[in-house]
Amino acid sequence: MTHTPGQPVRILLCDDHVVVRAGLLALLDSADAIEVVGEAGTGEEAIALAAKLTPDVVLMDLQLGDGIDGVETTRRLVSGPEPVPHVLVLTTYDTDADITRAIEAGATGYLLKAERPEELFAAIQAAAQGRTTLSAPVASRVMANMRKPRPTLTDRERDILAQLAHGLGNREIAKALFISEATVKTHLGRIYDKLAVDTRAGAVAVAKEQRLLP
Repeated sequence: MTHTPGQPVRILLCDDHVVVRAGLLALLDSADAIEVVGEAGTGEEAIALAAKLTPDVVLMDLQLGDGIDGVETTRRLVSGPEPVPHVLVLTTYDTDADITRAIEAGATGYLLKAERPEELFAAIQAAAQGRTTLSAPVASRVMANMRKPRPTLTDRERDILAQLAHGLGNREIAKALFISEATVKTHLGRIYDKLAVDTRAGAVAVAKEQRLLP
């Protein structure tokens, strides 16, 4: 969805903490040309409200407690029926895996909650126009990752990554590759170290970003 110039940017808040939402609501109410049209505490609620309220921008936290997380919510929002809102991630998490997953899911921008209000307001206006905004620390990490050489994985590590991408658990991977679960865990540890991640989802996201999967 492209925001109409001259009209307030219509915002939907999605954060599972009531106090955080209240603080953001008070902050955004003080901003010119920004209107909060709804707030959600879960990803599922955000998807339902977005379909009903058609906001220009969804301000999205990554960790949402029960239900789907902010990344999956973002993916469903941007792949849903028109009009599709822009998603601006607002979070405290800035790991490589979190950033990669959010951007790959379709987030327009990635902002840290430590940013000054003026930065948040500017990012919302940019997101409404479909322009990418990244917090300085996030932009630095993205650039650093682009510059560093791609990790070298062994054939076996690539095999295990491919199984991870299909959603298989350790036992299923071991069975599929005719190796023990202990061997799978050992390889996973090496894969996590090489990709600088600490979760299965993070490993798959980084592997896709760096084209390490077939």
